[in-house]
This record gives sequence, structure tokens and C-alpha cells, in this order.
Amino acid sequence: MDDFRAKAQAHLVPHFTRGAAWRRGDLIVMDHGDGCYIHDTDGVRYLDGLSGLFCTSLGHSRTDLVAAAAEQMGKLAYYPTWGYTNEPASRAAEMIAEVAPGDLDEVFFVSSGSEAIESALKFARNYHLSRGDTGRYKVISREWSYHGTTLGALAVTGIAKLRDPFAPMLWDGVRHVRNTLGDSVPPGTPPSELASVQAVEDMILAEGPDTVALVVAEPVQNGRGALVPPDGYWPELRRVCDRYGVLLCADEVINSFGRIGHFFASERFAVVPDMITFAKGVTSAYQPLGGVVIRRPLVEQVWDSPMGSFLHGSTFGGHPVATAVAVATITAMHAEGIPGHVLAHQDHLRRGLDALADRHSCVREVRGAGYFYAVELMADRETGTDLTDDDALALLGGVLLGFLKEARLLIRPDDRGATMLTFAPPLVADREVLDDILERTDQVLQRTGEWIAGRR
Repeated sequence: MDDFRAKAQAHLVPHFTRGAAWRRGDLIVMDHGDGCYIHDTDGVRYLDGLSGLFCTSLGHSRTDLVAAAAEQMGKLAYYPTWGYTNEPASRAAEMIAEVAPGDLDEVFFVSSGSEAIESALKFARNYHLSRGDTGRYKVISREWSYHGTTLGALAVTGIAKLRDPFAPMLWDGVRHVRNTLGDSVPPGTPPSELASVQAVEDMILAEGPDTVALVVAEPVQNGRGALVPPDGYWPELRRVCDRYGVLLCADEVINSFGRIGHFFASERFAVVPDMITFAKGVTSAYQPLGGVVIRRPLVEQVWDSPMGSFLHGSTFGGHPVATAVAVATITAMHAEGIPGHVLAHQDHLRRGLDALADRHSCVREVRGAGYFYAVELMADRETGTDLTDDDALALLGGVLLGFLKEARLLIRPDDRGATMLTFAPPLVADREVLDDILERTDQVLQRTGEWIAGRR
């Protein structure tokens, strides 16, 4: 049998992986999947509690998605959408527009979430130029936000350790403001008083409204641990942006296509943004595809202006095989009632995680919505003791991964702002699978608490 571990270590450069971890002798080689589970080449079966990377929403080994890709490859494997279209790209765009909120009716396809954000940034600039607003180029995003790794998307990302090594290469038009963590107002106080809303408005005024092109934010923010916004936050962002002529983009690369219980999480938070970026779940990761859904009047403004076009494109945007898989994925989500399934089961998952938090004093807090949660860790909740820097470094440097491997549970240890575990199970996960996740997490938290106690 070929030694794919040795081949990878000899030739494959991994993503966001430390060299020491990649060179280890126990590097896992994944082999095949079934439903919510993954098997490696050693015959070990793991529970996929992160949907691969927030994206295998319909689970593994879906023959309907495989068949859609194969059929399209046999018919038309590729042709660009530069001045042309193809059947699956047209159908996918229509289906996405049908489930998008309000007049978000125009779809621009690319191949990833980072490209989707890049496209939104460029469209915002393109739109303002079409109106003669040549001074608008700045973008406001939030601290600890993650919007991608290409240089434009990285500039918007609010995670210092990802940005700082590349700081000399980054565009300087981005301003970061506080996120929604811990933000609330007393009962009866309007959401306009939220500090996280005021921070956006204050930044627009400080920079000069006629210089700001776009505000971009995730409905449920991934960085800093599945931050769910306070009631009224998104409608207030809409009001602030409208007041100053700034476009509003919801980055739903993770949030969309059922993850939060709706095709688009913006619906859950009662807002119609000007643009929504998407990727990941649109094809359940069976093909790479991303894009931006844009309000029709904005696109028509660009087309009817002297500019005449959106000055952006990519070779694989609207790829017929990728969009054929998107059509199959969205069709399956409708047929199987996936968003409704998530809404029906989200409370079961949340109650289970809350029960684990009560049982284990190493849990500070549980946050999230739909099938997207973070469990934040500390040393001891009962005594209010935080993890030391050495504890956090050790946990995130391999200790938690070791416990997760023991439990055969694939979730993410996360260090973006705190020490956390992130959960995003496949959207087809039923109570039996959710209970399996909870049981394995119980084991991980038990081992974590014992490890922390042994350090004291």
C-alpha cells in the first residue's frame, strides 16, 4: 500500500498547520466518509463535528451530489462566464436569488470565501465610482472577525496574528471597531444605544462619511467564538449605513445555506444587506464555489453608468460543474427541509452543551446559534480562575488535539481571543448524532478538567 503520510510530508504543504505537527509520525490520512463520520486509512472512524471546515453540510458520500458533478462533466466540463452563461450557472443563480432576502437578486460567482469578500470590496468601490463618489474607499469591519486570507480579505480580517506578518503588504483603508461580545442594553433601551452599533457610527463620522464605502460583518461572528448579536443589532447597522450612504455586506461564508437555520442568516436577524458573501455550504463542499449576492438596483446602477460593467472576474467563476453541484445541493436542502431541521434540533444541541458546561467547571461560556457553537474554556469557573498563558499555550499547542483524537471527535480547538472549542456539525445530523457529539465532548472536557487540575 502506498504510504500517503510519507508522500504528504515529503511534498504537500499544509494549510495553517505547524511544521512540528505536520512532521509527526501520527499524521492522519483521511480515506472515506459516510454521513456525519470520516474514516482514516488505519480504519479509525471519527465523528465530523465541524462539517469538514463548516462546509460538508449534507454529510459525506452523497451520491446525488456526485452524480450531478459527473453528469455535468460529461456534458460541459468548463466554459467561462465572461460574456457567456451556461445552464447550471444560470439555474444556481436563480435558486440562490429565490432564497436570498429582499431584492438581493444578482449573483456573482467565484471559487472561495476569500474571493467572495474580495469581490464585495471591489463591487462597493465600483458602485460608488459609478455614482461619482470617488472619495469612498474605506471599509469598516470588526475586531476578531475573519474574512479570508487573500490580501484584500486579510486587510478586512480583524485577527492581529494573521494580519501582522503581512502588514506592509496590506491596503490601509480598513478600520476595525468593537464586536458584539458582551454587548447589551437595559430592558426598554433602544438597540441604537448598543456600544457595538455606536462604534460603527462613530468610526464613520471620525473617518468622514464621504470616505467610507462599506461595512462588513458576519451575522454570527466566527472569530472570538460564535458571537450572536444582540436583538436589533443588524437593523441598526442597516439604519446607520443608510444614513451615511455606506453599503452593508453580511459575510455569510459560514452562516449561509442552513448553518443558522435559514438559507441566509440575515433573514434570522431581520435585515436586508446590500450584499451577502457565501461559499462553503452552497455545494456542501463537493465542489469549490463562492460568490456574492447583490441587490439588483446596485448592479443596475453600475451597468447604467458610464463605467458600464463590474470590473472584476475570475477564470472559474460560474464553473458549470461547481454550479451544477450547487443546484443539486440547494435542491436537496429544499427537499429534505434542512433549514427547518436545524431550527428543530438547535435547542437540543444547545441544551446539551449547556448541561456539559454545568458539569465541567473548565467551561466559561457556551455561545452560538443553529448548528454553530463555541465552548470557551477557563481554569475553574467556580473560583473564577482563568487559564494561565502557559496553560492556554499547551492546550492549544496539542493537548486538546490529543484529547479530541482519543474521543475520535473532529472539532476545532480555537485560540482567536480565548481558548475555545468550535462545533459545526453537518446540517443533516439528527439527535442520535448530536448526542454522540455531546458524549464525546463530555469525555474531552473531563480530560481537560483533569489536566488543568493536575497543573495546579
